Amino acid sequence: MSHELTKDFLQEIRLRVVNYDALWLKEQVLHLHYADIAEILDKLSNEEAKYIYYLAEDEDLQADILMELDEEVRDRFIASLSSKEIADQLENLDSDDAADILAELPKDQIHEVISQMEDDDAAEDIVDLLNYDEATAGGLMQKEFFQAHVEWTVRRALIELRKQAEDVEKVYNIFVVNESDQLVGVLSLKRLLFADTRTTIEELYQSKNIIKVKTSDTSEKVARIMEKYDLVSIPVVDYQSKLVGRITLDDVVDYIREEADKDFKMATGISDRTDANSSFWKSGFSRLPWLILAMVGGTIGAKVISSFEGGISKLPALAFFIPLITAMGGNVGVQSSAIVVQSIAKGDHGLTRIFPRLLREAGVGLMNGIILSGLIFGVASVFSGIQLATVVSLSLLTVIVFAATFGTLFPMLLHRYRIDPALAIGPFVTTLNDIIGLFIYFSIGMLLFNL
Repeated sequence: MSHELTKDFLQEIRLRVVNYDALWLKEQVLHLHYADIAEILDKLSNEEAKYIYYLAEDEDLQADILMELDEEVRDRFIASLSSKEIADQLENLDSDDAADILAELPKDQIHEVISQMEDDDAAEDIVDLLNYDEATAGGLMQKEFFQAHVEWTVRRALIELRKQAEDVEKVYNIFVVNESDQLVGVLSLKRLLFADTRTTIEELYQSKNIIKVKTSDTSEKVARIMEKYDLVSIPVVDYQSKLVGRITLDDVVDYIREEADKDFKMATGISDRTDANSSFWKSGFSRLPWLILAMVGGTIGAKVISSFEGGISKLPALAFFIPLITAMGGNVGVQSSAIVVQSIAKGDHGLTRIFPRLLREAGVGLMNGIILSGLIFGVASVFSGIQLATVVSLSLLTVIVFAATFGTLFPMLLHRYRIDPALAIGPFVTTLNDIIGLFIYFSIGMLLFNL
């Protein structure tokens, strides 16, 4: 059952913290689901949150709360701890979560925290994960998983798996390895439990069509594979096919959410990690680069208009349709870019051939351009005359075809050169389309009117 956090309840919690009412806090707060507890701690000051957090005597509960905290709150919380306290907290976490937290610390502190960890195996796992790029399968994986050797009997496997269960929080399946620790198959827990204890693992495991990823595979590839085969976990192997970890569905969902959030912010002209609760200065500076770009683009656009000032002074009606030209160019460009970026995100391999895609989008732009330019010709001819209507309709047709083509080409080129194509949906495309659209419009106008 979900818990609704009210203003009165939050105020009551603050009062209980001030009075060090540990019993009330344990009964009223720490009995909640860890996600609800994290939501409460997100709303409290760092000292208030720490007091409640350490009242949770269950180490697993502390770990769950810590990972559910808002990222900025968690970073602030971790920063307030000593190296020894951080080391103690990391030992309670899954290796991938611990590595993610540790990677955010300064390099000198990372070494200090690792040296303070009492569990040498946990420390070794975390250090190993830190060596992988965070955008790869190695950076997503965790080192906790169930594995059984192919020559084991079911009896021995059950004994060994009980030992492994101390570190593995969620059991999805059992990975089967040979004497060289190479992945050879997968075994369901159900089949193991119902098998005769004298049966060997070799007689039970599935060795065909094993779905796995390498440590160097990109996070995007991992997400696509898990979505395609509807997996809740997937084994990770190194270049020698040795089993080195697993990736679970929750980690992939987190990755997808982070990428979607990053792409949305980039598309709307916001850089860096920021949200509605970010500080005043961080929120402002995260938007500033794109606003500067828009200002520069606007200045160039004004320069384009001023260069045609003589023609506009002779035919002021040309200025009436400036908003239409810039708006349509920007909208068409963003639509084309969004379609390409979406296709890239889904792993559309057809995008490797640029020319056919450009031809298709140019055709779509031409079709839409003919329809829209025909409509605007009818409207403009009534209010502004046939000649100006011809200028507007021809300009609109040209701008739409250009915007559709450029909006398609730009994200494909970015993707080819390994730059985030979401950049193409943002202010860059709209600003550039504004400038070129104005140039096209006035050039056609000057030509047809002989100005």
